[in-house]
Amino acid sequence: MFPTVAKAPSRSTEPPVPNRERPAEPQPYQATREELLDFYKHMLLIRRFEEKAGQLYGLGLIGGFCHLYIGQEAVAVGLQSALDGDKDSVITGYRDHGHMLAYGIDPKVIMAELTGRAAGISKGKGGSMHMFSTEHKFYGGHGIVGAQVSLGTGLAFGHKYSNDGGVCLAYFGDGAANQGQVYESFNMAELWKLPIIFVIENNQYAMGTSVNRASSEDQLYKRGESFRIPGIQVDGMDVLACRGAAEEALAWVRAGKGPVILEMKTYRYRGHSMSDPAKYRSREEVQGVRDKSDPIDHVKRLLEEQGVKEDELKTIEQQIRKEVNAAADFAEQTPEPDPAELYTEVLVERY
Repeated sequence: MFPTVAKAPSRSTEPPVPNRERPAEPQPYQATREELLDFYKHMLLIRRFEEKAGQLYGLGLIGGFCHLYIGQEAVAVGLQSALDGDKDSVITGYRDHGHMLAYGIDPKVIMAELTGRAAGISKGKGGSMHMFSTEHKFYGGHGIVGAQVSLGTGLAFGHKYSNDGGVCLAYFGDGAANQGQVYESFNMAELWKLPIIFVIENNQYAMGTSVNRASSEDQLYKRGESFRIPGIQVDGMDVLACRGAAEEALAWVRAGKGPVILEMKTYRYRGHSMSDPAKYRSREEVQGVRDKSDPIDHVKRLLEEQGVKEDELKTIEQQIRKEVNAAADFAEQTPEPDPAELYTEVLVERY
């Protein structure tokens, strides 16, 4: 027989004692007319670029896998508009064209990379999924689901070790949120108070399975709780909400308080990749999101409320279409890499 142990008095009626600080609740960014126009131009550039990429893929000019960012433009534009391009780093998965465009990289060299040309930003060796630019502090473009989270944690360690004041923005999706290396990275990032913002782009379907069928905890901003990493859920279809969340997260991380998680509730209009017919959802569902929540239409309405005329918006549309068409022409006409390039940059030449 075991000795009887008196039960401790129940404390279920007492409120829980908070054991850690949290960032303040983000507020929508108060953009000027010029900033709104800039957000509109960047999101429209991504939309038209991705539509053109889809056309080139259909023509056979882009090979392999191609994952389009149509519908999610507000996330990359809103978050990256708050970064310091001279010191902050960005890393993402294979749906990467939009993030590069949002960081101000020339559409011509991105499109040339998609078509595997020597003038591409990775000399035609990376293609759609593996683009890279150390000059712009953009570190990929990664095909292994969730791998970029650990690499981003390494980038954040580099920022802290060199004391350069930089922050890493590491994107991953709702599907990758269930990968084991993500949680190893969370643990290390919080232990060492690394300057990193983990961004979960929750577009609801990962590759093709609804998030609430694949995740026992589908409120993904809570995924850092057991590591004491605070999380914030954000309307990823509203560029001003995205920018406001970025401001709050950057203030937290730059103050040396460690990582933060942003769950961006967003939606992709196309399939997971160009080869995905997206039969796991109805056309009516997709059209309903387009009609009610399109990020570009939302900013267009705000601009109209601020007195921007339809003619001015049409002029912007024409300029962006011209820029995208020029990028496509450049990508089709520039030469392919020399075969000898197969043997270059395989190993690091210097340390």
